[in-house]
Amino acid sequence: MDLGLSNRSYVITGATRGLGFAAARELVNDGARVVVSGRTQEAADQAASLLDGERAVGVGVDNSDPQAPARLIDTARTRFGRFDGVLISVGGPAAGPSDRVDEQQWRDAFESVFLGAVRLARGAADALEEGGVIGFVLSASVHEPLPGLTISNGLRPGLAGYAKTLANELGPRGVRVVGLLPSRIDTDRVRELDALSGDAEAARERHSAAIPLRRYGTPEEFGRTAAFLLSPAASYLTGLMVPVDGGAEHGF
Repeated sequence: MDLGLSNRSYVITGATRGLGFAAARELVNDGARVVVSGRTQEAADQAASLLDGERAVGVGVDNSDPQAPARLIDTARTRFGRFDGVLISVGGPAAGPSDRVDEQQWRDAFESVFLGAVRLARGAADALEEGGVIGFVLSASVHEPLPGLTISNGLRPGLAGYAKTLANELGPRGVRVVGLLPSRIDTDRVRELDALSGDAEAARERHSAAIPLRRYGTPEEFGRTAAFLLSPAASYLTGLMVPVDGGAEHGF
């Protein structure tokens, strides 16, 4: 199926590794052009070089920087002549139970994970025309709290609510808003979380046993889902949160 991505231009934040990079790679593979961001210019340039020199450009900027939306959108328009959408992906906040998370960690995470994402979405909403799309990479914690991820459990559901609100507001303009809810995808972040248990292999086996497909997802599987949701092929999908979890979510 042709996703209709040829020559479209997207901004992918937090795309130097993990899920953001996986999404950028699948978009490029299907003909799109991408602006990939990371906290340093070196990391962003390296990620872009691993994609395609003609179809990818890196920008070093932190999501919490109030100037980030303008810089990223302007780069897409200057380099590729258009801006069709954004996938807002941020690194996971600090792990830990509620009694070990201090107020400063909450403040830092709110600035980068929550407020930074809202700023990016608002900037994109102002810039996008009919057919544009705003995507959020959230977490399975939107629907069910995850042990040891107190900050994520607090912030991700709020972003999902904001995304749903934005979908209702932008729908009449023909701009879509979607969310992805990854769970155990085999990334560095998930391997780090498994290692916190003291026995990463045992943790992986335990989590895999709770997934109907009995395995972790691959970054490629997540990336293909993201590419579809951002593409014109998904033009009648908005306001939804899509679990990418091998069936682990307990609800419908």
